Amino acid sequence: MPRCDWATDTNPLMKHYHDYEWGVPTTDERETFELLTLESMQAGLSWQTILNKRTNFRRAFDNFDVDKVAAYDDRDVERLRADAGIVRNRLKINAAINNARVIQAWHSDGRTLNAWLWHYVDNHPIVHRYATQAELPAQTALAERVSKDLKQAGFRFVGPTIIQSFLEALGILDDHMAGCTINHLSE
Repeated sequence: MPRCDWATDTNPLMKHYHDYEWGVPTTDERETFELLTLESMQAGLSWQTILNKRTNFRRAFDNFDVDKVAAYDDRDVERLRADAGIVRNRLKINAAINNARVIQAWHSDGRTLNAWLWHYVDNHPIVHRYATQAELPAQTALAERVSKDLKQAGFRFVGPTIIQSFLEALGILDDHMAGCTINHLSE
């Protein structure tokens, strides 16, 4: 089956992620927090590395339960830093905890991160079909705007390149290649 260039290797995790998750619109708040955390953890690493550690991340971060992660303290940071099954970067770990706290505060105000993100596109995915992987931008004006707004709201580790990937993961941006046979919007 023809896939986007980045998902054509033989790794079953990459193929599954591409075929069933990447670009599939989600409105699940837990999943949104998971993807934000994983995309932040991926900075400077390959997505393959993150997918290989995803099960460990879910275990270590209480299945990305926002309230549980928001309650993490210094002991939890040290526990996570000692966990060889995840990315142990202190800045990234602290960012995940901080971001959970921001989301938790939003929840107490009746807001969700997911709804806030989807408002940028009036709840309709933006579909691009690039001819080659080289045409796929590392960041767009939308990612830059969302990144800036997230930073102003108190989120950390949310630069425009991270946010570009995050918006693609959430399905807000559907950036499959033109020759890819996956089309989540027609399912």
